[in-house]
Amino acid sequence: MVDKISKERRSRNMAAIRSKHMKPEIAVRSIAHRLGYRFRLHRRDLPGVPDLVFPGLKKIIFVHGCFWHQHKGCPEGRLPKSRIEYWGPKLSRNIERDAEHLAALRKQGWRALTLWECDITKGAKIEKTIRRFLESKN
Repeated sequence: MVDKISKERRSRNMAAIRSKHMKPEIAVRSIAHRLGYRFRLHRRDLPGVPDLVFPGLKKIIFVHGCFWHQHKGCPEGRLPKSRIEYWGPKLSRNIERDAEHLAALRKQGWRALTLWECDITKGAKIEKTIRRFLESKN
């Protein structure tokens, strides 16, 4: 399938995609702060550079984009129709890397919660999920 936009335009589009401070992440940060929790952002010394880190609780929250992390069952988590030979391995490797990071974090004694972009933007009961995760003892 041929791309409908020019190579230059596609390059600009892809370059504009950020990995930090996106709307879903900011929404989660706002909820956690409103609940009275304080946290660190994007700690580079931890596997996967988690979005929110609660050091005193030894807990982490990842906010994953449905496309980039291939959220199963989500329409945004599907493979593109063009350049499958490029996107297939790239997105599969993202999934593998996520699993490796979670395993390394667990080994270090961290508990992690992964929130998906679609759940946050659809207004799902994210606040309740975050509260339960942060209040749980284990």
